[in-house]
Amino acid sequence: MSREQRARIDALLRQPAPAGPRSVAELRAGFDKLMAGMVVPAGIRTHTVTLGDRPAVLVEPPGTARAGTILYFHGGGFVYGSPDTAMSLTGNLVSRTGFRAFSLDYRLAPEHPFPAAIDDALSAYRALLDSGEQPSAIAFAGDSAGGGLTVTTCLAARDAGLPMPAAIVAFSPGLDMTRTGASMDSKAESDPLFTREGLEYTGAMYRAAHDPRQPLLSPAVHADLTGFPPLLLQVGTNEMLLDDSTRLATRATAAGADVILDITADVPHVFQAFAGVLDEADEALDRAALFLGQRIRSRDIGD
Repeated sequence: MSREQRARIDALLRQPAPAGPRSVAELRAGFDKLMAGMVVPAGIRTHTVTLGDRPAVLVEPPGTARAGTILYFHGGGFVYGSPDTAMSLTGNLVSRTGFRAFSLDYRLAPEHPFPAAIDDALSAYRALLDSGEQPSAIAFAGDSAGGGLTVTTCLAARDAGLPMPAAIVAFSPGLDMTRTGASMDSKAESDPLFTREGLEYTGAMYRAAHDPRQPLLSPAVHADLTGFPPLLLQVGTNEMLLDDSTRLATRATAAGADVILDITADVPHVFQAFAGVLDEADEALDRAALFLGQRIRSRDIGD
């Protein structure tokens, strides 16, 4: 591990923010600026497509892609973010695995609150299946709020009678809108990015009038995870949302799912986005790529 690298990133994320609640436009502009500084792998190819009812960015590796698809959900608290802000993550998964990825531009709150994002994600998954893609050849991946969507979309797909994807990869997923994890308090000083007030501010935009104590808002504490595909949950110890992952891992294991809980010391929320400048980020993405390569299985038409 590199103490110097981690210290620089911690200092970057602790830069003072304007006092008081920021408008939605300010939140979106600030996040765009932060994520524009992330390293995107050279050689990947991108173009905009339609998947289900929404735009998406198709991300392809250099050369010929392997058979298989990653359906990626970006982070941003369900309020900000886009396929562009997540391109360092999506691009790294594509370049390291050789699979193509669709990064979904799902609708955002407060204009489109819960369950709009889940509806869009489920529509995208259904579109892949309807195109002839086998569920065994599709994996869900996402970060932060998008990491939460990997889980809630599986819940929605199961309830709709659709087959489960081959696997889930979730980077620092947000999985508990009740905010009852012990790490919400125990990691408050260590977390350079979040505060309870900030999480409640954006969370309220997404929840709207809905009770957070339901599976699609707080799967870490309220979901039945029976029948879930294998999960890789990657999270850092300097995260208020740490216990979102640890509690989901416990519930998924109890429900019979294969789970890898991958915790990295002294790194912040979605540290994988710092690939190219943080050794732990590159190592974590290598582990995620290995997991996806082992789980995604494709077959030729006619097999």
